[in-house]
Amino acid sequence: MKEIYNMLKQENVRILPGVKDWKEAIHVAVQPLVDGGYCESRYIDEIIKNTEKLGPYYVLCENLALIHGSTDQGVLKRQIAITLLRSPLKFKEDGEDVRLLVTLAATDPESHMEILQAMTTIFGDQESINAVLNAETEQEIYDLFVNAV
Repeated sequence: MKEIYNMLKQENVRILPGVKDWKEAIHVAVQPLVDGGYCESRYIDEIIKNTEKLGPYYVLCENLALIHGSTDQGVLKRQIAITLLRSPLKFKEDGEDVRLLVTLAATDPESHMEILQAMTTIFGDQESINAVLNAETEQEIYDLFVNAV
């Protein structure tokens, strides 16, 4: 079985109209992992603190942020959550528009490599990017990610 099936649960994929700012984006992106018992609620606060100190280090390219903190900031079990925003968000004034928030709770440096491979596959192809950004349902997004590896 592919590791992505263990790292991404369908209930952790959501589509939202938008958020008011980057802090709310962190909250909504991480909350499914808190609700599922994959990380402590302090993981949200730690990522916000990291962002205030380091800037939005997790914005990888236009439309994609890989929200994460370090393994010792409240991660309990490895898992990811995917949140698609219908309206884009900027994590800094002159930054890229972001619509896809992939939240990573990693317990070690290696276990999430398949997720990174899936994101590379999806975001390396404009047609795949458009398929995710224009997905109508959470199921469509889930299928795009698990079939990308």
